[in-house]
Amino acid sequence: MIEFDNYKQKILALTATLDNLGGALKLAEAEAELAELDKQTAADGFWNDIEGSQKVLQRAKQLRNKVEKYAKMRRSYDDLLTLVEMAREEDDASLLPEIEADFTAFSAVLEEARLATLLSGEYDGCNAILNFHAGAGGTEAQDWAEMLYRMYTRWAERHGMTYKILDYLDGEEAGLKSASIEIEGENAYGYLKSESGIHRLVRISPFDSSGRRHTSFAAVEVAPLIPDDVEIEIRPEDLKVDTYRSSGAGGQHVNKTESAIRITHIPTGIVVACQVERSQHQNREVAMRMLRSKLIEIKEREHLDKISDIKGEQMKIEWGSQIRSYVFMPYTLAKDHRTNFENGNINAVMDGDLDGFINAYLSMKTDN
Repeated sequence: MIEFDNYKQKILALTATLDNLGGALKLAEAEAELAELDKQTAADGFWNDIEGSQKVLQRAKQLRNKVEKYAKMRRSYDDLLTLVEMAREEDDASLLPEIEADFTAFSAVLEEARLATLLSGEYDGCNAILNFHAGAGGTEAQDWAEMLYRMYTRWAERHGMTYKILDYLDGEEAGLKSASIEIEGENAYGYLKSESGIHRLVRISPFDSSGRRHTSFAAVEVAPLIPDDVEIEIRPEDLKVDTYRSSGAGGQHVNKTESAIRITHIPTGIVVACQVERSQHQNREVAMRMLRSKLIEIKEREHLDKISDIKGEQMKIEWGSQIRSYVFMPYTLAKDHRTNFENGNINAVMDGDLDGFINAYLSMKTDN
């Protein structure tokens, strides 16, 4: 069948991409570093330094995942080519649907892996801190902010990442006014940095008894969780520290005492908060890590020489300058206004199907 010949050519056309990916991943260096780390873990006294040992194990896990993922892709490529050859020899049309499905799946995995190699920014490999802020509009906007919160936690789960609630302020009737979460996983910030901006919702409001269509806005801020060994000067006199009683999402994990911490960086107006840890001291530590991450991210993004160059107006949210629109009525469509990527399956998008948007953004940045 000519279809088998076509698929063989398509598969062979991916050979160069797969080979180039192996070079871009620097697999030989990764395997050498992994062997060295494995020696360290087996050495006497490895666990004497708990913090250091955890860093070694985390790095080893990242390298092992990289090596195993590429090996799995190689096996998939070989299996797919073997399947096509067998189908050609036997002229077995019943194998065509399997070949089509396997080729589509392999192409998607290969493209995702290729885009991952584009994450070469200094902090792309870091965990990500996501902050959600409801826009003007009361309950409708607060419900939209909670929908976005759910969308990104679903995205994290789809990719085998974990998330932790850092702060959560309930809405007045529904939804949330603001929230902060940490998403932990390989290249979490590298992927999610494209999601920072204003998100616009158009739908028939479930809170409007007249059934009118509403437009709502919410802001998503994304910052890398900067490693502790990155130095940054934050003057104590530039900080305003408030304590308050924890509330909101978190259930039994939220301590209902006056242990929550809110820190305002006076020169820039940046506010961070944490309420999930058991003590005021622990919440302050987490909040300070969030503040450090925000300040460094802004400094790098704005190409500033020092933290003191950051001005408060740079953190203002300009409603109406949305990066993406989500339309539920009169049609269903999620459209990114920077890349023009669209997905008409709005329910899938709200369930965390964001890879198309993220990959389109990465590709656009590479082409520019």
